[in-house]
Amino acid sequence: MNDHSLDSVYVPLKITYGLVPLLAGLDKFVGLLADWERYLSPPFVSMLPFSARTFMMIVGVIEMGVGLAILTKLTRLGAYVAMGWLLLIAANLLLAGMPDVAVRDLAMAVGAYTLGTVAGLKGLAWLPGGPTPDAAEFKAHASSLR
Repeated sequence: MNDHSLDSVYVPLKITYGLVPLLAGLDKFVGLLADWERYLSPPFVSMLPFSARTFMMIVGVIEMGVGLAILTKLTRLGAYVAMGWLLLIAANLLLAGMPDVAVRDLAMAVGAYTLGTVAGLKGLAWLPGGPTPDAAEFKAHASSLR
């Protein structure tokens, strides 16, 4: 697979997984898209040392950071952080009794994993200036996952 065909997958994933958490994070402060607090499971809220609103504002800052990381030179790292974040969100949603929304976030986690994998196939490092993966080794590892 050449770099051009990788770009046909990489670019839309990068834009999507960069903008969606950035905008969802911003919305934690303005509340135009959703009442985000209703997605928190009651057992989780009861363990918080502060209000659910404060927690969602912290979540918003983290989401904006992940989105910006993906949109900049930290795409590979940001993609895998987004994947983990989405898995945690899905677990919370299952506890909150919202399996339909949890499944959506699990599917989104697969997309974030795919972005991180494609970034590695393109030879992008985890951090700017860091060691870049050997493309042949990375492709061999990716094919072993099939």
